[in-house]
Amino acid sequence: MKRLSRALLLIAIVFTVQCAKTPSQKLAFSCLADNDLFRVATTSGILSARYDSPEKAVKSAANGSGVLILADNYPRRTTVIDPAIYELAAKKKLRLYVEFPSQLPGLKTGKIQPTHWERGIITSDAFGDSLKKMRIVMIQDCHFVSVPAQAPLLVVAKIAGFDTAVYGLDSTQIHPILFQHPAGNLLVATTKLSQFVTARYAPKEAWTQIWKMIFHWLKPGQVPDLQWTPQVRPSFKADEPLPKDSRRTAIRRGVAWYSNSRLLMDKSWSEKFAMAGNYYDRVGPAPSQKLPPGDGSYGILEGFNAKIKYNGSQPVRWYQRADCSGETSMAIALDGFVDGDSKSLTIAKNLLDFLYFNSILQHGPRADPASPSYGLLGWDTTERSSGVYYGDDNARAILGTLTASAALKSNRWDEAALRVILGNFRTTGPSGFREPRIEEAELQEHGWKYYWRKDLTHFAPHYQAWIWACYLWLYDKTGYQPLLDRTKTGIRKMMQAYPNNWQWTNGLQQERARMLLTLAWLIRVEDTPEHRKWLQQVAVDLLSFQDACGAIREEIGNVGHGSYGPPKSNKAYGTNEAPLIQENGDPLADMLYTSNFALFSLTEAAAATGDEKIKQAAEKLGDFMMRIQVRSEAHPELDGAWFRAFDFNRWEYWASNADAGWGAWSTETGWTQGWIVSMLAMQELHSNLWDFTAESKIAKHFEKYQKMMLTY
Repeated sequence: MKRLSRALLLIAIVFTVQCAKTPSQKLAFSCLADNDLFRVATTSGILSARYDSPEKAVKSAANGSGVLILADNYPRRTTVIDPAIYELAAKKKLRLYVEFPSQLPGLKTGKIQPTHWERGIITSDAFGDSLKKMRIVMIQDCHFVSVPAQAPLLVVAKIAGFDTAVYGLDSTQIHPILFQHPAGNLLVATTKLSQFVTARYAPKEAWTQIWKMIFHWLKPGQVPDLQWTPQVRPSFKADEPLPKDSRRTAIRRGVAWYSNSRLLMDKSWSEKFAMAGNYYDRVGPAPSQKLPPGDGSYGILEGFNAKIKYNGSQPVRWYQRADCSGETSMAIALDGFVDGDSKSLTIAKNLLDFLYFNSILQHGPRADPASPSYGLLGWDTTERSSGVYYGDDNARAILGTLTASAALKSNRWDEAALRVILGNFRTTGPSGFREPRIEEAELQEHGWKYYWRKDLTHFAPHYQAWIWACYLWLYDKTGYQPLLDRTKTGIRKMMQAYPNNWQWTNGLQQERARMLLTLAWLIRVEDTPEHRKWLQQVAVDLLSFQDACGAIREEIGNVGHGSYGPPKSNKAYGTNEAPLIQENGDPLADMLYTSNFALFSLTEAAAATGDEKIKQAAEKLGDFMMRIQVRSEAHPELDGAWFRAFDFNRWEYWASNADAGWGAWSTETGWTQGWIVSMLAMQELHSNLWDFTAESKIAKHFEKYQKMMLTY
């Protein structure tokens, strides 16, 4: 009996050793060698073998193992799988994952359909507690084949929400994306999920969980952590120490982006701008990286649209805006000033010449002293919009011009900038407020004195505050009392309305960020306890939402006072401008409307007041900007940029993408890039815009233009 027990034990030991020596079954992939999923699987230690066709993969796979047939010709052609392959897989008891199939056993597949505003939604508990039902994921530029599927794991639909589909799926059309076939051994993706790295699917942690579930289904057991680096990512982690030269490096990379993106137009391809009129809202393919970058002489394009294509690229908004030209010239000129870079100084000069002398932006009726629109800057260079005048857009062009002029040590554009300020001022009413938008036809009809005498209030700092800042700056240089009087009247009324009666645009934080600049410069010209009290009130409220990482969290204001609130239904998603958050508390920083401008305003407020807490907040925000600057080897056209959205909890570019024009992954040459780069440069110089432009000689032209433009 003892001998038998010993013999059985020996057999068991031998069997165990043999099993340990037997290699685990490999997953068989049918795909191209550069497929994202195959590369991530092999890098992560998942035993894999690749084959050039579905037939070879299925035939070569060991019985009972897993096979992945991936979409090599997506999105142009579906994946052709012979019915015999499905039959062989069933006989071998293979677990089969297929993508973008042309046909399926027993199910009808429809035509290829593209998505527009649809996003992915988890509709199963299969992914575990970290990825529950109604969680949102992005499948960028998704093309799918329609298949009638029961109980899908993942669908696409047009839905509202930041992380979750807040209104559910009952009111929107859904399309299955991932489901288990009734046969049981077949997992179907109606699109190509395996290009999640190249196509920049998001967020990363969600896609990690999705693929772990799929790998576990293919090969039950423990799945190793999946390792990959997003092709477009932040430059530094949240807790990573910043190098000593990080600010200077961020400035240089931020300015290099203007050329690397090909948003600076060159003469050799400037005719493409006219052709862009054929694109819807002038959003079309980005200029090729093979084209030479411009030197500013032919202007700059507006930026990248937020839509990400299946190959990871993004289209461009083919507009040449006045504000973008002024703001970009500022950023590039400051780079040249800090580094002594003659190339940057030349580009900045050329952009200002384009803005004022070589484009329609201050020409036509805007160049006629007898015209009521004399001096104003048109919104952009297209005929449709050249006669549209926003005070806020003009203000940012002015501020950019003044700063660039100081960096270039030139008075070449002083008269042009003065005309812009006075053109806006004489269309500002007695209470200090200006219509947010005035068009050429109505201005010609009514004349400028109609607006000068029109008493209105408009409690929206987004539209009013920065043109007020320009008036205060010019008052400091000229002593022209009406500039101060009308501005102070407007500021007082604005602060009396704060915060409950403020009209917020995309959120309340952006209004605070805008107003803070004006209050800082009011203290520069009239330092009173009341003015300091106003500044402290706005600064404290703005910074109460600053995260430890430096990010400033967005906040939606009172319902009924917002121009563009979060979508109130699934149907409303993508139909208008919108915040990046769905509700207060979403961990989101906005680099198009708030944080970019707050970096400027906080810098000016700290300099005006000497407040150490505000100074430290500005420095923290600057560090945050350096950390989240885009890093990308795969997309040089994006490297060095800043996207509009950043989720500072995930430390990833993520948000509700509901804005019809400027969503989460958009970039903007002026509003975003111009101000972030410029304020990092000011921090590098230990300066601020007020002091940097203090030696302006613009006042010597004031009497001439006062007589021409302000006879009332």
